[in-house]
Amino acid sequence: MNSTLGYIKNDTPIHRLSGTTKLMVFILLSIIVMTTFDTRYLFFIMLISLITMKIAKIKWEDVSFLVKVVFVFSLINIIAIYIFEPEYGVKLYGSRNVIFEGIGRYSLTAEQLFYEFNVVLKYFSTIPLALIFILTTDPSEFSSSLNRIGISYKISYAVALALRYIPDIQNSYYEIRQASQARGIEMSSKVGLIDRVKESANIVMPLIFDSLGRIETIAQAMELRRFGKNKTRTWYRAKDFSRNDFLVIIGVIILLALGVSLFFVNDGRFYNPFL
Repeated sequence: MNSTLGYIKNDTPIHRLSGTTKLMVFILLSIIVMTTFDTRYLFFIMLISLITMKIAKIKWEDVSFLVKVVFVFSLINIIAIYIFEPEYGVKLYGSRNVIFEGIGRYSLTAEQLFYEFNVVLKYFSTIPLALIFILTTDPSEFSSSLNRIGISYKISYAVALALRYIPDIQNSYYEIRQASQARGIEMSSKVGLIDRVKESANIVMPLIFDSLGRIETIAQAMELRRFGKNKTRTWYRAKDFSRNDFLVIIGVIILLALGVSLFFVNDGRFYNPFL
């Protein structure tokens, strides 16, 4: 089981795409998914994302933790939406079909359920896009992609370091946790949740000092190599566009155009099945 969330080296058609292509795909599709509320389109993007994850050979155990976190977060979000705006779906869709008559304004309507279903669908349409990008793109290649689209190479390199450092932080956390358990500090399911949280919080300080040590080492190494002296730089991991890159970009532009065209078909961002 892969306990860290970071680049997984593999040889698949998705891994062979340029980092610039994957960055463009992620940004463009994320924008249209966050903008539209057309259920059909969101389902379509989610289906494409899941198929792409299969092609990229991304396994469930590699992403299960994050998916569970997103599920819990989305559940909290839709409960909060209902608590604060239980009739928001009614206002959006202009109709009111009551499923369950509640107390005061807290009635359950089909419109509210449909709206909140779309909110959850947005999460599960966007998260696979992010996972595909993170797990199939080498951090160095990603930084070269950012630089290629006009972002300063200093910022691009900082982003690459951050991406490389995420798995290291996770590994350090697990190592410190195992060392604490070896000293008799119990952090497993044998103890209560509050005790686990307290003991896990004690790991934060050693983790911070370990991170500061790593940062200092990297900063000194970059300074010794005179990083930032020149206005431009070359990239060891940079990839030129291939035929597949152009085909993917064309496909994404078509998907983007389809999403925008639905705004005119629906007379807005929302698909209304209650008309």
